[in-house]
Amino acid sequence: MPVPPPCTRLGRHCRELTVTVRIADLDDDSQTLRDAAATWLLAHTERITMGKPYIEGDELLVDATVHVQCKYLTTVGAAPDGRRAPVRCAAHGFRGRMPSSTQQSPEERAALRRGNGAFSVVYRGRQRVLDLPVKRAARRALPVVQNHNPCIDAPCRTGDNKQGAACCRDLTLEIALPESATRMEALLKARKSPYLCKVTREGDDTVEAEVISACGYLERDGITCGLHDRTLPNGRLAKPSICMEWPDLGPDDEGHPGCRLT
Repeated sequence: MPVPPPCTRLGRHCRELTVTVRIADLDDDSQTLRDAAATWLLAHTERITMGKPYIEGDELLVDATVHVQCKYLTTVGAAPDGRRAPVRCAAHGFRGRMPSSTQQSPEERAALRRGNGAFSVVYRGRQRVLDLPVKRAARRALPVVQNHNPCIDAPCRTGDNKQGAACCRDLTLEIALPESATRMEALLKARKSPYLCKVTREGDDTVEAEVISACGYLERDGITCGLHDRTLPNGRLAKPSICMEWPDLGPDDEGHPGCRLT
């Protein structure tokens, strides 16, 4: 049975955790790949608040707050006076009131889609608001049937049992965390599943974790991508390359149930 994290009191760590996430390797990845990786990662805002990317050594990093509470945190009764309801730690028995999550409401977050073809993307190492026109068909192109998006009515679903566009609603974070940070690793493993789960140490200074946090480029239907077929000022597609790659699952990987691409 998993051992609870060694906490001594209630605190903000019960509701959310701030971690350092690796975006790209400066030695191995081109500027185009770094921009694509940053655009993709910074877009997953449903349960993650991203800071501003920065360079440290040979890595592109970003500090991020993951808004997933600890699985041991429970509410005690109600708060009819309008105050926050008291909470209890089921692992250690702590009781009290806690500050609310620092996560902004959807209305308060900086929108990635600004309307009239303007989007917030990472371009040439900086996050910018750019007008991204739809890619034009070649002048002498033969008429073809519009390709059907296989994800439109696919029965795929994420771990919270929500159906549709599963690849756009969860992601794996590569967290910079040394082996000596045992408490933080324990706190990550104690998050409420499936919203943060599959915490695995991948190296001396790296932990991977899967988070359900939908992409902010999704349209109102929750499936269509707003960046699809739009182009950057340099003519490249604005949609990150990682979003257009077919899943490459290993022998032990199952992918999302109902996925039509596997």
